[in-house]
Amino acid sequence: MEVGLRLAVCLFELLPAVVLGVSLNDVQPTTQPTRPLTGAGGETESSLLKCSLQGSPRLPAFSTEGDFVIGGAFVVHYQTNAVVNNYTTKPGVATCTGSFSARDLRFARTMIFAIEEINNSSELLPGVRLGYQIYDTCSSVPVATHVAFQLSNGQDPVFYEDGNCSQSGVVVAAVGDSGSTPSISISRILGPFNIPLVSHFATCACLSDKKQFPTFFRTIPSDHYQADALAKLVKSFGWTWIGAVHSNSEYGNNGMASFLGTALREGICVEYIESFYRTDPRNKIRTVADAIRRSTATVVVAFVAAGDMKFLLEELALDPPPPRQWIGSEGWITDPNSMSFSFCAGAIGVAIQQSVIPGLRDFLLDLSPSEVAASPLLAEFWQDAFSCSFTKSVNKKKCDGTEDIKTLKSPYTETSQLRVSNMVYKAVYAIAHAIHNAVCQETSGTTQCDKQMRLEPKRVFTELKKVNFSQNGYHVSFDANGDPVAFYELVNWQQSEKGVMEPVTVGYYDASLPIGQEFRINRDLSWMDGKKQVPVSVCSESCPPGTRKVLQKGKPICCYDCIPCPEGEISNMTDSPDCFPCPREFWPNTERDACFPKPVEFLSYEEILSIILAVVSISGACLAIITAVIFFYYRATPIVRANNSELSFLLLFSLTLCFLCSLTFIGAPSEWSCMLRHTAFGITFVLCISCVLGKTIVVLMAFKATLPGSNAMKWFGPPQQRMTVVSFTFIQVIICIIWLVVSPPFPVKNLTTYKEKIILECALGSAVGFWAVLGYIGLLAVFCFVLAVVTRKLPDNFNEAKMITFSMLIFCAVWITFIPAYVSSPGKFTVAVEIFAILASSFGLILCIFAPKCFIILFQPEKNTKKYLMNKN
Repeated sequence: MEVGLRLAVCLFELLPAVVLGVSLNDVQPTTQPTRPLTGAGGETESSLLKCSLQGSPRLPAFSTEGDFVIGGAFVVHYQTNAVVNNYTTKPGVATCTGSFSARDLRFARTMIFAIEEINNSSELLPGVRLGYQIYDTCSSVPVATHVAFQLSNGQDPVFYEDGNCSQSGVVVAAVGDSGSTPSISISRILGPFNIPLVSHFATCACLSDKKQFPTFFRTIPSDHYQADALAKLVKSFGWTWIGAVHSNSEYGNNGMASFLGTALREGICVEYIESFYRTDPRNKIRTVADAIRRSTATVVVAFVAAGDMKFLLEELALDPPPPRQWIGSEGWITDPNSMSFSFCAGAIGVAIQQSVIPGLRDFLLDLSPSEVAASPLLAEFWQDAFSCSFTKSVNKKKCDGTEDIKTLKSPYTETSQLRVSNMVYKAVYAIAHAIHNAVCQETSGTTQCDKQMRLEPKRVFTELKKVNFSQNGYHVSFDANGDPVAFYELVNWQQSEKGVMEPVTVGYYDASLPIGQEFRINRDLSWMDGKKQVPVSVCSESCPPGTRKVLQKGKPICCYDCIPCPEGEISNMTDSPDCFPCPREFWPNTERDACFPKPVEFLSYEEILSIILAVVSISGACLAIITAVIFFYYRATPIVRANNSELSFLLLFSLTLCFLCSLTFIGAPSEWSCMLRHTAFGITFVLCISCVLGKTIVVLMAFKATLPGSNAMKWFGPPQQRMTVVSFTFIQVIICIIWLVVSPPFPVKNLTTYKEKIILECALGSAVGFWAVLGYIGLLAVFCFVLAVVTRKLPDNFNEAKMITFSMLIFCAVWITFIPAYVSSPGKFTVAVEIFAILASSFGLILCIFAPKCFIILFQPEKNTKKYLMNKN
């Protein structure tokens, strides 16, 4: 329906012949014959052109004559009587009916108060009297359109205008309307004739478009700023899951669209969006109410006009919904009628700045019964307020003049928090200043105004764009779009000490401040159900640090599941969309919300395992030294002399070094320790095996020497034995030097074996060098083992080949098992396996080769004789 009406308005602009109500084109010139008039000069007046209105005029609710007349349009009623046209009689004028808005009546009376105040002023328009024509638009686009034509044409049914019937009426500017939709219709009609319209309550951002509405001004901020304020208000309390309802009008549709755009950028999701209008069938309004009742969103943002909100709240009151936190636009958040619904307690929203207008309350209360009876609108208000009637009525008592309006509690008399009334007040003063600048001049310190001047609305429009003044401490000016500087108060519905719901200012929104500083809350708020804690309205609870959001399929982005971060990754903020890995040398804590340096692991001297290995290593070295001392002390005894004492001492020395070299594997690896541990191990073990090999060869040569005609010992005497040991050891030294020169071992941080810690170890450098060292040791050990096996059954008592065989068997077994254990052992246990292999093989050698001899020397001295050793059993 509204679309059709808007198209009709466009037709008025494009096709002047179209008639709706009373238009400028309802004026038709007719030539009337008149009898000749003879003047003093004998001249005869020609026939006169008569211009007359063809439609039925609409009477204003309030009017008075003046030198310059200002129009007014307010929504005092919310409905109109349905008119059925039968096309047989002239259509009548649609009349207003339905709910009565005492608040808008106050707005209209505020306009009258401002005009009378200006008429009594000696500074603004001195000597000039302003008149007014104020209409009730009934919140109806057709009625608002009719009012616009009425303001354009005037009320005289017949008038003469020098043969020109296309001139506008006496209104030079207008104040209104109270809604965006009727204001759009009125502005489209007044605009082509340059008649400015200054609205006090039309907030649709679309009205800032000067191409469509060139003569529109307003003293209330645009919804562009209101939508931004509401979205930031919702975001500031952490509400990301809301419901949205709005008026199905220009105000609600454009306002909600602007709000939703801002809300989307702020990450707010909307569970439902419902629209309605006060004239909709009850089923439609019930559908909106049911959506609010069954929703999971706790917060409801209502971008609704006061007249529409009344119908929705009445429907909700029939079956109150679960507690809801209402967020209101300025259209209804300060409406006293809405505050009577207790389930809206704690509502918060943006409101026009609270103000004080001195003398307004006295003016509003200065109503005599005779004055009331003379005005149909005031009479209706009076009868409704005091439940009486000026005519005989069965259901109501007669209004007898004893009613005291000063005791009346009504939106009409509520002046403690003037907000929109101040917008009306400023709109009237803005027009007055524009008229003043057009018709008044300063002469010798006095102001002279030409009230006889024919003032064109276009001149008022031009001056309105330049007004810049302050009234009662409130600044008034317009930007290029006809908008004022946006400033809102944040109001919260709180119960007073008397138990009455009232709006309390808790903060403000100032669009003139830098971005990010526009929004302030400076007072405690009361929430739904009178609670003091901020309600929660989210589709999903916030994901704590250490988790990430995963959207639920088919639902808005505010609905998600919280998934723990995978191993090695963290999220350090709430509602993180992703987890990110820690740097290579860092690892998440247990909660996976922070990265900490990975613990560095190596075989430290402080560990029990290291202490045990070190004790065993030192014990082995001490055992070798003690054995050497015993052998040195008993060096002259047959058993020591018979076992090649020189190689024995050299073997004990090398075993001591083998035991001690295991200590280089303990502690934090460094460049020198990495090179030392592997080379020392390789060289000392080759020295040790070389000595054992030498002893084995000596045994073998000694057996060969007992054969007739053999001179084997001549070829393997002490010089040859020394040369053998030195040669075998020198080869290992050469291998180690090549290894160290080409690619030596070096300390490295192993980050791959364990994800959660760093293994500080020695890299081999050249793997070929490492396995060459081990391979050479193994080769000598195998060769020695073979020779020992060959000589193990020699009959002599001094034959130690059996002991060498056992020691080599242990040695080979240890190092054969070492290889897989070394490769598979993780971290610091790799080093422990290597130390264990060194110690095990060293103990195998010293125990198998020297323990029996020491036992005989110390505990069986009777066997330590030449006779016993030479005895072949």
